[in-house]
Amino acid sequence: MSSTPPPAGTPHDDVAPEIRQFQQCINAGYASAGDFARLPLDDARRAAERIRAPWTRGGPTMARTTSLPPAIAGVGVRIHHPGPPGAALPALVYLHGGGWTMFSVDTHDRLMREYAARAGIAVVGVDYSLAPDAKFPQPIAETAGVLAWLRRHGDAYAIDGTRMLLGGDSAGANLSVATSLWLRQHDQPQVLGMLLNYGAFDREPSASWHRYDGPRYMLEVGEMHRFWDNYLRDDADRLDPLAEPMRGDLRGLPPAFFAIAECDILADGNRRLAAGLEAAGVAVEVKAYPGATHSFLEAVSISPLAGRAFDDAAHWLRATVAA
Repeated sequence: MSSTPPPAGTPHDDVAPEIRQFQQCINAGYASAGDFARLPLDDARRAAERIRAPWTRGGPTMARTTSLPPAIAGVGVRIHHPGPPGAALPALVYLHGGGWTMFSVDTHDRLMREYAARAGIAVVGVDYSLAPDAKFPQPIAETAGVLAWLRRHGDAYAIDGTRMLLGGDSAGANLSVATSLWLRQHDQPQVLGMLLNYGAFDREPSASWHRYDGPRYMLEVGEMHRFWDNYLRDDADRLDPLAEPMRGDLRGLPPAFFAIAECDILADGNRRLAAGLEAAGVAVEVKAYPGATHSFLEAVSISPLAGRAFDDAAHWLRATVAA
């Protein structure tokens, strides 16, 4: 296996050229930070925010954006509203990726604005507490608290608190399913649907783990193991369906949309969960994107493939809130 990704456009490269270009830029940024794996966590987080910043620029302009301090369930939120004043819209509550350890609503601001503009809904980004300081299940409880707050106070921000969805990428997709399970366990109102982008749903080895591990792709198996170790309190947490949703009773969960990056160690885990939900009677729509790596949606400024994935999700979001 090559120690560095091939140049974008290399013959027989299974990654789309624009996604390869994105990966090369991200990797170069991390290399410029020195030995990234050995940086103190706070330094690594600051470096990651800096490296991701160019990819959040541009894109849709919102009618208004409201950032609220960490007073809602103990966390801050950012509300993107694409509509005119007074127009109460359904809302997608979005949970960023980053292995429960990194990133923020800043690194994922472009993604949230893309969903808001393309689907015509409000998007509420949650700056949930990060591991390892905040272990499982704290981010789940925080997300459920944000949903409860929006049900009570969403009208003040032109949000229809009766029509909400959960969504996220990678660790954020995990938290979306986990929060839906939490809502069911606690007899809380369920969301209308779950938008799940290349999620981390279990730790079971699979063909995609072996096929797409290593520096040619965006996420490595060892890195994912470190993220799980940061998030879970101990090995016993692995048995909890709120940590690994494939272990749970999936009946009665809301409809789900899966965006699967084909060139991703997590691809098989996404297919397993989609099949499990479908077997449990949950309406599921699956879109797989050949040539896409983990995190490929962040390349939307240069990638038609990412743009198509946003359009696919926006179509599903509009249909789901209208049902």
